[in-house]
Amino acid sequence: MIKFLDLQQINQQYAAELKEAAARVIDSGWYLLGNEVKNFEHNLAAYIGTKHAIGVANGLDALRLVLKAYIEMGVMQEGDEIIVPANTYIASILSITDNRLKPILVEPHINTYNLDIDLVENQITEKTKAILVVHLYGQTCWSERLSAIAQKYHLKVIEDNAQAIGAGYANKQNEVVRTGALGDAAGFSFYPGKNLGALGDSGAVTTNDDELAVIIRALANYGSTQKYVNKYQGLNSRLDEIQAALLDVKLKYIDTENKRRTQIAQYYCDNIHHPEIILPGYTAFSVSHAWHIFVIRTPDRNKLQIFLTENGIQTLIHYPIPPHKQVAYKELNGLSLPVTEQIHNEVLSLPISPVMTENEVKRVAEIMNLYNSQL
Repeated sequence: MIKFLDLQQINQQYAAELKEAAARVIDSGWYLLGNEVKNFEHNLAAYIGTKHAIGVANGLDALRLVLKAYIEMGVMQEGDEIIVPANTYIASILSITDNRLKPILVEPHINTYNLDIDLVENQITEKTKAILVVHLYGQTCWSERLSAIAQKYHLKVIEDNAQAIGAGYANKQNEVVRTGALGDAAGFSFYPGKNLGALGDSGAVTTNDDELAVIIRALANYGSTQKYVNKYQGLNSRLDEIQAALLDVKLKYIDTENKRRTQIAQYYCDNIHHPEIILPGYTAFSVSHAWHIFVIRTPDRNKLQIFLTENGIQTLIHYPIPPHKQVAYKELNGLSLPVTEQIHNEVLSLPISPVMTENEVKRVAEIMNLYNSQL
């Protein structure tokens, strides 16, 4: 069986370094808010290109804390609107509603699956306070127009960068700005299956805003900057020392691993030729895609998935039910979002990981080309 993602093998590459890092933490006797977190935050900020990186417990908390901090700053208040792509993992929307803000769902572009920026301006009202962009599947969602819209209406731009660490955007000066440094703030997830994955849950926020960084750091620590003195009604959302140490090891290899993902994606796009398979709508293989997930579309996705399973290829569906059709959001169930619904009905994710062998990559492409939906 070709695994969708062999986490054991991925981490085995760095086993000696990871074990040394874990032992260092164990021996230190300091397990929260120590030097390992400080070092990782410093290195992550340097890698992304921001002044601040704040380690938190997970990716959802990263986004929750950004919005919560903006509320504390008076930038937002309960009932304000946040524009968010309809085609995303539910965490993007949970972060909004958890802060009693209102998500305004906007359709994606059918070719990129990311927020259709051309549709954003028509959704802006006097209650709109931010645009939450999601770099879905690892592909950068950004444009000069998006930046101009945000400036025109004085909106914050928050990046959900859970899936795209290492990707970037080439600005007018042809300088590459990494995702996580494009907007006003960004949330990261280091869930084990991510391109930069911890050995457990963890996340981070990056920003260049000094005030925002101070407030987020306090909010994540019970609303406190001084022990037993609580300025805010905060959360307990801290990156622990052992995960920080492990992440710092793996951060050194992120560009190498993303490069391998890109090579696999390129091979798939060059060698999968099937009239019923729609490949990712991205052909310029540059820094703007981290290839967290390689997503294809086909009308009868379930039949293709069964065929691939029978031929020893593990696949996943990201995601089978769109957020506006979830029971958790009954109030959104009546929305008509046909592009989002089509994507969720047709997508299938193929194996793509830095430890796949050449033979495995070729095997996936070969089997894909043998698929016959009529059988």
